[in-house]
Amino acid sequence: MAGPEGEIALMTKESQIAPASSSIDIIENTEVNKKKIIKDGRLGIKVTELEKAKSRIDTLVKNNGGYYANENFNNTDYEASYNLRIRIPTDKFEKFIAEVESGNGEILYKQIDARDVTDQFIDLETRLETKRNYLTRYRELLKQAKSVKEILEIEEKIRGLEEEIESATGRLKYLGDLVDYSSLDLMISKRKDFKYTPGERDKFTERLKQSLSKGWIGFVDFLLFLIRIWPFWIIAAILFYFLKRFKNRMKIKK
Repeated sequence: MAGPEGEIALMTKESQIAPASSSIDIIENTEVNKKKIIKDGRLGIKVTELEKAKSRIDTLVKNNGGYYANENFNNTDYEASYNLRIRIPTDKFEKFIAEVESGNGEILYKQIDARDVTDQFIDLETRLETKRNYLTRYRELLKQAKSVKEILEIEEKIRGLEEEIESATGRLKYLGDLVDYSSLDLMISKRKDFKYTPGERDKFTERLKQSLSKGWIGFVDFLLFLIRIWPFWIIAAILFYFLKRFKNRMKIKK
């Protein structure tokens, strides 16, 4: 009869092919006919009364059991708009979009996407069930371990399985959330009639004071700059002196 160490080696080999051998039982217990669909979309609407339209969207979101994942308001000279990321229960997603479109406004763009992730769900659930079964067996082996080496080996396997189970569970939960709640990026905007608004300017006397002050500061900075480069003035004077002597000698020779 193989001991715990032999069973560990056997289980390690089996784990490499386990999904294929256990998938039939898992699939039979899974509602394969119930598709796992992730739906999301983009919708842009131009309205004439922005705040009224936003209030209407707030009501629709609440009535359909949804929520805002993100909400941004932009206001420029040309346009005011709300950019909304809305999460709506999938079974009410199409109804919600129809209600949004039925309001007053012009649809600027619309895009709805659907992704079938049923296979991913089945695969994750199969692998998760397999790992849980192995985790149970390793825990039973841990109780039978007779040496420190066996205990350490089994505990290492258990730790790895627990991490894999946690990761697979998180992924499954994430996909489930995407399936249960569809996402819609909705933009509602209102065009504005552009009006030129001249910027406020100081009185003439204040501007005159600022000009005189800045002019004096500029003049002082210029003088300080000339003083700062005094070595160059000395060099320039010496060069000028020798150049003048050279020209005078040339005149004498002529």
